[in-house]
Amino acid sequence: MTETLVNAADRWRPLTELLGALLERITAELPGCLGAGLTVGQGGRPPRVLAAAGVAAGLLPVSLAEGGPVAVAAATGEPVTTDDLFADERWPGLSGAVTGRPELAAIHGAAALPGLWEDTGAFVLSAVFDRPLDAGVLSVLRRYEKLTETTLVVAETATLGDPDQTLDLLASRAAIEQAKGVVMAVRRCAPDEAWQTLRRASQEFNVKVRELAVALVEHVGGGRAPGPGGAPEIRPGAPARHAAERLWSAFTAE
Repeated sequence: MTETLVNAADRWRPLTELLGALLERITAELPGCLGAGLTVGQGGRPPRVLAAAGVAAGLLPVSLAEGGPVAVAAATGEPVTTDDLFADERWPGLSGAVTGRPELAAIHGAAALPGLWEDTGAFVLSAVFDRPLDAGVLSVLRRYEKLTETTLVVAETATLGDPDQTLDLLASRAAIEQAKGVVMAVRRCAPDEAWQTLRRASQEFNVKVRELAVALVEHVGGGRAPGPGGAPEIRPGAPARHAAERLWSAFTAE
């Protein structure tokens, strides 16, 4: 579905304008910000640039190919920051790849924040700066994370063209939000940490996030997890239920 979403951004002007306005707002709010970008990936496919503002438009394709905060955030699901992008030893090939690009020479700090818009769909919000990062950069990006997520859900739903797939998408999102609430309550953590916990567990046990989410809610609640009215029911298999039990045991043993 990511291919559909990327293609939709190319041809659907309202989506392009909406994403552009969101990134421009991020750029305007962060002092010293030279540009912001949004990449998306799904089902294990490499992330692709969906929208960019400012110098991020020139940097993102190179950094996805050569390495950088966005690529690392997409691969690990963890926020990534640097105070000196082109001198950072974590991606040694990046500085050489942008040689001869004077429009990128002013970049110093960079930040990338990963997020989710459905079961296997991930995105990364990123921003680059003419200075080292201020302390509140990730906090600002987190405020825009939910808005980005909602925008992608609306866009994905609009491009599916299949009511059954749309209902599946809504059911998956509802299940994940319920499970995030469970994790937040027991671990007393923020939403992004709850999501990372679910994502890491799904990878460790090789189960879908949505099935793990339902299994966790049902394990804790002792009954069938409620879903959106009219949406198809998600029925987790034995591996997901085992993963949920192990995850809950880890929570309660701490």
